Amino acid sequence: MLPKLLHILIELLIILVFIHALGSWIPQIRESKLYELLDRIVEPMLRPIRQVLPHMGGIDISPMILIFILILIDRLIAR
Repeated sequence: MLPKLLHILIELLIILVFIHALGSWIPQIRESKLYELLDRIVEPMLRPIRQVLPHMGGIDISPMILIFILILIDRLIAR
């Protein structure tokens, strides 16, 4: 029961990270209240990754790395 619940939570987080990354490219979305809420959820998970990554000329790959970490955690829980 708990692994299934964690799986659902991780899938939801992956979707939120993906939407957050896409929304960051669109100024109208970034200024919305919904994106502000999404930023409060996702940004604390992205911040530590950004602190470790070197600057890559304006390209932020931290969402991809976070999604990879979440998938890895999900696979480890499923065992």
